[in-house]
Amino acid sequence: MNNLQAIFENIILFCALILCFSISVATLDAQSSGPVVTLQLNPGDNNPRNSEGDFVTLKDGSILFIYSHFVGDAPSDFGNSHLASRRSYDNGNTWTDLDEIVVENEGAMNVMSVCLLRLQNGQIALFYARKNSIHDCIPYMRISEDEGLTWSDPVKCITDRPGYFVLNNSRVIQLENGRLLMPVALHESEEVKGGALELQFNNYGKLFCYYSDNNGLTWKRKGRIDVPQGVMAQEPGLIELKDGRVMMYIRTNSGVQYASYSKNKGKKWSEAIPTNIPSPLSPATIVRIPATQDLLLVWNNNGVKKSAYGGKRTPLNLAVSKDEGTTWDLIKTIHSDPDGWYCYTAVHLLNDKEFLLSYCAGNRPAGTGLSITNITKVNLDWVYK
Repeated sequence: MNNLQAIFENIILFCALILCFSISVATLDAQSSGPVVTLQLNPGDNNPRNSEGDFVTLKDGSILFIYSHFVGDAPSDFGNSHLASRRSYDNGNTWTDLDEIVVENEGAMNVMSVCLLRLQNGQIALFYARKNSIHDCIPYMRISEDEGLTWSDPVKCITDRPGYFVLNNSRVIQLENGRLLMPVALHESEEVKGGALELQFNNYGKLFCYYSDNNGLTWKRKGRIDVPQGVMAQEPGLIELKDGRVMMYIRTNSGVQYASYSKNKGKKWSEAIPTNIPSPLSPATIVRIPATQDLLLVWNNNGVKKSAYGGKRTPLNLAVSKDEGTTWDLIKTIHSDPDGWYCYTAVHLLNDKEFLLSYCAGNRPAGTGLSITNITKVNLDWVYK
């Protein structure tokens, strides 16, 4: 009898432990709604770098991600690359294992820096840079009418002058009135005999915004965006504000992001001024959250010149603005590794509760700063918590 009672008590204890464990796991799951990396694209043989991608949701509910897939042994911006894709059929939780080539390398150097945009007419626009030299880098556009299965012949977006125009990934936007806006930085470099390409490149960009009123078939621009003398301006991005203005946010070497504003849908722009967004010389991304109509900022919350973070593209942070970019609150940290290198972000809103975030996520001392790309799923409840 004593043996039976002991066995019975052990069974009760075991069941209690299982119940406690289940409750603990359920509580942990309820609390672990922070960022989760669902895909990491690492370099490998004949693939020194994977970077600068963007997303679009297809009509069947799947998600298409296209990025810059470098080949050979050069991971720099002047190496060789094509555009490759991965797909997710479960809302970004898992991704296909193998690349599909979307655009072969059409340039003498590469094709890179992807923008994907679902147009108001239902088509999908694919923008990318075709790079031939440090004097020749032009954005091109292709259109898909069959949900990314095939793409049209490329359309050259900038035809009014030659030059090296930088269009970051995930930068082209379509305004409520249907106009397309493309922010670019023109870098005019001088030849230096015997110098490396990286050393010849002129890092001071001249900022322009091209616009199209016919879904990208032709593009125009007005004047250049004025930037204070001595400020290194690069890699502009855009967001349409509630009052109808368009804000251009700008990467600079001044310890903060700068901003310029247009009151006429991207034709004319105010002089660029410093914002209250501390930042190293690294690009930011701003999008609107449909569920709340707030602005979401992704950037390196680091404007310091020295210390462990000084001048580095780390940490990687999120913030929310409820007043159209005047102030930023609810700052969250995605990564904080002092040796990390987090940049070239793309945000893709999935629904009212979550979004996908892609970004370079390498290690600078290891030489992989731009070589690794993460796709991370983020819960908006965590952002607003």
